[in-house]
This record gives sequence, structure tokens and C-alpha cells, in this order.
Amino acid sequence: MDMDDVLRRLAAVGPFFAVPYGGEPPGPGFRPLAELYGERLGAYVAEVGRRTRSGPGRVAASTAQFGIASRLWSLGLGCAALSGRLPDLAPDRVWWRLPDAGSLELWLPEPADLPAAALGKTVLGSLAQLEAPLRERYAVSAKVLRGNAASGLVGALRVLLDRVPAEAGQAAAELAGALLADGGPLAGTGSFVHEPGLGVAFVRRSCCLYYRVPGGGLCGDCVLRTR
Repeated sequence: MDMDDVLRRLAAVGPFFAVPYGGEPPGPGFRPLAELYGERLGAYVAEVGRRTRSGPGRVAASTAQFGIASRLWSLGLGCAALSGRLPDLAPDRVWWRLPDAGSLELWLPEPADLPAAALGKTVLGSLAQLEAPLRERYAVSAKVLRGNAASGLVGALRVLLDRVPAEAGQAAAELAGALLADGGPLAGTGSFVHEPGLGVAFVRRSCCLYYRVPGGGLCGDCVLRTR
């Protein structure tokens, strides 16, 4: 199965998993993700803060990173589970835009083909380039950012378990479990349990700060729920 087929299958999971690809962008305004991590970061965080009514500070920065992480995990984990392959998600290979209404949109000009084992490296490698400016400019802690990455991974897994064949769902659970397990790159971010047929339980050990958004409340996996 080539990457075109994989991305078409993934789009059937739901709109959050659908990613256009090919030589022509699906509309105006797409720029390399590397630019969002650099010169465009301040404007992006400010827009997230405007939309959530939290202001252009630490809460908006955490929310912005959480959204990016969730999209990258959905794309990477979904492809890996369905086919054992995934696109290269390095910041210079993925393009983005933020529409006037709705969440971050992605586009893959040339979806290079990687093995499923590269999932953590390509997603976390991308997020690592975003971490430094978020910590420096907005004082978001590394613990919060790693927790956001873990929560985004588990969120993608929950959807896949509900909407893909059982074999693909099990593959997704094994990939996510390895990333979250002791010795994995997301070790220590939360308590993760997967029981086939029953689903996933996850409680993170940090808070994404969304409760500070007006009307936000606590997320289902928030550490504050257990205190």
C-alpha cells in the first residue's frame, strides 16, 4: 500500500485525521510548519488566545502546542496503525494554515514514506523544535509540554480504537503504549492502561492549563481530577 492509499484510508476515520497531499495546496495561506515554530509563533499564539479568550500568554501557548501535537499524532499514529508506514512529519515537510474558523489545517506536499518505528522520532522531533521557543517566550514548562504530547497521543488512540478495524486498533495501542512505557520517550507523563475490548485509561501527571480558559473546565485525563 503506497502513502496515497494510506492517507485516503486515514481520511475516512474523520475530518481531524484527513490531510490533503500532493503538489498543489488545497487553498491559499499554507506555509511550512517550521515558520510557525519560528517567526509566526507569536501571531499564532495570540490568535489562539483571542479565540479562547485566554489572552496571548502561557495558557494560549500551551493550548496551541496541544493542538499541533494532536494533529501530528493523529496523522502519524493513524497511518502507522493502518499500514505500518507513516509520512515524514518534520517541520519542513508539513505545511499548515489556520482558517478563519476551525482548527489548524495541515498539508503534505511530498508525503515521504517512513516505517512505523519512526513514529516517536518524527512527531516528538517536530515538537522538540517547538518546545524551546514556548519555554523561552511563554514560560510553559517542559513537564506541561510533554504531558500535552502524551495526552494528544492518547486522544488520537481513543478515536482510532473506536473507528478502525480491531487489528489496526491493536497496532495503534501497541505503538502508543511503547512510547508511554518506562524507558519510552514519554515515560513519566502519565499512567496508561489499555485493555483490548475495553478501551484506554490515562491520567496525566501535569495540567495543560485549559481550566484557565473561560468556561474551559478540567480535561478528562487531568491530574487535578485526582487531587
